[in-house]
Amino acid sequence: MSRFAYYDIMLSILQQAFETQTDVLEQVAQQMANVIQNDGLIFVFGAGHAGIIAEEMFYRAGGLVPVAPIFGPGLITHTRPATLETQMERMSGYAALLLDAARVTAQDLLIVHSNSGRNTVAIEMAEEGRSRGMTVVGLTSIAHSRSVASRHPKGYKLMDVCDLVIDNCGVIGDAAVHVEGSSQPVGSTSTVVGAALMNALAVESVRLLASKGVEPPVFRSANLDGSEASNQRWMDHYRSRLTYL
Repeated sequence: MSRFAYYDIMLSILQQAFETQTDVLEQVAQQMANVIQNDGLIFVFGAGHAGIIAEEMFYRAGGLVPVAPIFGPGLITHTRPATLETQMERMSGYAALLLDAARVTAQDLLIVHSNSGRNTVAIEMAEEGRSRGMTVVGLTSIAHSRSVASRHPKGYKLMDVCDLVIDNCGVIGDAAVHVEGSSQPVGSTSTVVGAALMNALAVESVRLLASKGVEPPVFRSANLDGSEASNQRWMDHYRSRLTYL
């Protein structure tokens, strides 16, 4: 046991997630490698704090170049008032507009992150992605999702409408640390676990590509000497499709 309860709980949940999700992680990594080898893109979506995973995966040192985040106006953490974001992720019809703007194709892969898996935009994002021929991966807390009612018009949860589902093994309510004298748990785990799982997928997909003799498209740190030429080469290759460039 460490001095910090959050550290101990995080280690436990991380270990559980990696040990129980090995098979699906391997499947997703293979899908990612196939998409990259076929010159497709990996789109990532999450609303509110779930969107931090999209930020983690794109345009960063050691990250895959062909990753495109989907940041919907009103669905990001700097929306003001912040309570508006909570309402907007329950809105039907928005996901289709976002996918239209992202210019997704059937050759691409879509990762949708929602810890609760209950809100309409995330669920419709997965539905819309599949209807457009994309392989759709859901990242969610199965325990939390099973404990709450869906806000989707047809009662679906995110885990019901994805091709592959990764369980982040988080507790109901996300906050995991119980402190004596406080009735409310503290210390959410979904962002840390989600980022670890997504980085593991990036590493594994690069390993798979390299094993086939395919040069993996990976960003080098912009703060290392000589990185500009490598990064520019990859950005030039993907520029017409990565809408954030």
